[in-house]
Amino acid sequence: MDTDSEPYVRLTTLRRLHQSVAQLNTARSLADTLQTVADGVVTGLGFEMAAVNLVRPDGDLVVAAVAGSTGAEAMMAGRVGSRASWERRLAMGEAWGELRFVPYNEGWVLDDDDVPQWHTPGPAPRFADEWHPMDRLFAPMYTADGDLLGVISVDKPRNGRRPGAWGCEALQMYGFQAAIAISNARLRANMQRALVRLEREQQALRASEESFRAAFEYAPSGMAIAEMGGDQHGRLIKANDALCRLLGRPASMMRRYSFSDLVHPEDIGTLLRTAAEGGRAELRMSRRDGSYVWVSLRNSVVADVADGPRFLLTHVEDIEERKRHELHLRHRASHDSLTGLPNSAELRARLSARLCERPALSPVHTVPDPGADPAWADIHEMAAVFPDLHGVGGGPGPDGPAVPPPVAPGFDHHVHLTAPSGEDPSDKGLAVLFCDLDGFKSINDRFGHHCGDAVLVEVARRLAGAVRDNDTVARLGGDEFVVLADGLASADASDLAVRLRNAIIPPIRVDGRQVRVGASFGIGWASCGESVEEILQSADQRMYVEKRSRSKGHRRAG
Repeated sequence: MDTDSEPYVRLTTLRRLHQSVAQLNTARSLADTLQTVADGVVTGLGFEMAAVNLVRPDGDLVVAAVAGSTGAEAMMAGRVGSRASWERRLAMGEAWGELRFVPYNEGWVLDDDDVPQWHTPGPAPRFADEWHPMDRLFAPMYTADGDLLGVISVDKPRNGRRPGAWGCEALQMYGFQAAIAISNARLRANMQRALVRLEREQQALRASEESFRAAFEYAPSGMAIAEMGGDQHGRLIKANDALCRLLGRPASMMRRYSFSDLVHPEDIGTLLRTAAEGGRAELRMSRRDGSYVWVSLRNSVVADVADGPRFLLTHVEDIEERKRHELHLRHRASHDSLTGLPNSAELRARLSARLCERPALSPVHTVPDPGADPAWADIHEMAAVFPDLHGVGGGPGPDGPAVPPPVAPGFDHHVHLTAPSGEDPSDKGLAVLFCDLDGFKSINDRFGHHCGDAVLVEVARRLAGAVRDNDTVARLGGDEFVVLADGLASADASDLAVRLRNAIIPPIRVDGRQVRVGASFGIGWASCGESVEEILQSADQRMYVEKRSRSKGHRRAG
């Protein structure tokens, strides 16, 4: 009678199997679980040797644990067999339920593949179910999804016989439980690695946050965090001590503002462009005392992958000293170093900004032929459609009065400068008053350049004090000055020249002595179609005409 079918043998095997499965659940790591699986085959299922082959991420199988033979363990542990070789073994084996058996007389074709194995040759079996050393029995293990997890290979049954139905079922049940234990161990290992990685990331995050907090709080220049987007866009969430000191506002007060509340009104556009695009800008921010300080503002958008931009990290650097130096250099480049008045280059720049190359049309003119110039044809067409449109058309209107003359194409938004044509007080223009001092050379010759410089400074002060705020007083060089005064009629310009001459005439006290100079003025007019040099030369020539028309004594007396 088959001893495997005896009740007491089955009960003993079942007890050993139960103990082996129980030990699987006590293993602490994946490596311990794999070794427990191999040991359980030897101690609980009646085989003298077992090996656990585990599927690696690349699909090949590695010998992860060996039990029952130190020699086999030394030879096989850690070695890898290809997935293709293993699939061939499982495919050619006889199906014993879920198990696969390759008998010795068929397995010789597997001797030269790359699967690690341990077997010794032996004599032919003496009876039908005797175990041959080159017999191979495999218990495949699968995941819950049906993927191959590994293979348990067994050898040398203690009773020297091939396993019967009960033995095969026990090995198959054990392989199923082993697959669950290995999957759980692998899951625990993955979870432990994930927890370790998470803890490290949290530690790194805490360290990074602490570093950022320290860098933010103790930065020598201003830093702020502001909201981005929504109704509270630009509202300050946090400001460091350096920014609070720069603006003279405590941190609690800073949180009431947005950047737009603290920026000079003229710099709001620059701020909005910088906030929208990120980057750098130079603008003015208000202090608590009402003054403004120039700062360099650099924005970085702190983005969230899911929700998009959320915060604006702003670095604020005080550049007041640099800006003051730049303004000083710019002022020096455009102003006279002695008198502080705009210099010749600045005068020419201001005058040129008001001029265009095309002269204004005369009030008495001939309207060009529409066929001669497409631009004029368009204007005449507009006049036909909109007869009441100001500035379009030409010639008599429908009710008799003349329609305003057409505006020159290309300059319809430009206010042309013209010289007043007569004494009409409503006919005004930009007056250019060229001033040359009378008697200045003799002062330089008699008392030296120091005295002459003091006279020029005082004359410049008197001229600047006698004009309107929006007028320009410039020094061309030497004892020549130019005044630009817009919106004057011919009589107004003459009156201004008289006032300026009278302002210069009073004695000037220098080093305890009084000296006097006179002034000659030539009045010119800025007109489009003329160059700056032509306008200045015209005023200069008129000044010389005026100077020659007066005797030397009258020139000194004003």
